[in-house]
Amino acid sequence: MTRYASIDLGTNTVRLLIAAVGSGGMEPLHISRRITRLGGGFTRESGLSPEARQRTVAALVEFAADLARHGVTNLRAVATSAVRDAVNGAEFCAEVRDRTGILLEVISGEEEGALTLRGVCTALGEPDETLLAFDVGGGSTEFTLADGGAPCFIRSLPLGVVRLTEGKQEPAAMSDKIDRELGKLASELAGAGVVVDPSRTTLVGTAGTATTLAAIDLGMTDYDYRRVNGHWLPRGKVAAILRQLLALTPRERLAVPGMEKGREDLIVAGGLVTLKAIDCFGFDGMKVSDFGLLEGVLLNLASP
Repeated sequence: MTRYASIDLGTNTVRLLIAAVGSGGMEPLHISRRITRLGGGFTRESGLSPEARQRTVAALVEFAADLARHGVTNLRAVATSAVRDAVNGAEFCAEVRDRTGILLEVISGEEEGALTLRGVCTALGEPDETLLAFDVGGGSTEFTLADGGAPCFIRSLPLGVVRLTEGKQEPAAMSDKIDRELGKLASELAGAGVVVDPSRTTLVGTAGTATTLAAIDLGMTDYDYRRVNGHWLPRGKVAAILRQLLALTPRERLAVPGMEKGREDLIVAGGLVTLKAIDCFGFDGMKVSDFGLLEGVLLNLASP
């Protein structure tokens, strides 16, 4: 089996996956993740803040050492919302290259959605049914409608938990922004003649918000992606978890089993996006996938 590696540089989290890929599938060998909040302090005028850049480059220096230790040369590293929207994004990519040797590829929201779908389908056993996968990120949320594993509609919305939390702060203001963006999405789908039938479609949530909600529902003190992949979260459970978390301070949320440190202030925004996405399309819940963009990037590298 050949070793491959992928890096997903997001607005909140940077992740590394090293895996062996062969005819039998993908075997993870090493996984690292750091919450660096690259989009923290982001402004249209200045882009990525010096502090956020420093935190993220430090994590990538560690990842470069991991890659060298494992002898991996087949690497694809992608950057998403924060870097593609930043006026200093190219400068940051050059800094990463100079400090770590890692070449960052800034991908579009549409490619992000397609690659995420590939990871999701792998987690769920290459499902044949229609899926609506959504990835709540730090800077954006991608919605991908797929039939038999093939994407037929992808949109990236400016709904990210870091940007919502830093820009709107209060849940009511976040809700208004989410409602507006989901309303635009629903109108665009209708205008394109695309119908999302919840009786024939499975809603799948992936990335940090979805996996954190699953971990809380499962009461997990030690995170296990195998239990998270395919976990069903009814709408009522999502609403109950959100109510529980809204009643707590960010510090108090850290005592909730399943809550990841570094996400305690962002989970409200993520929970609101999740609940409103479920309601927007009339679903009664969602499946959760731990696999997403990181795995999709690696699999696409191994088998384009």
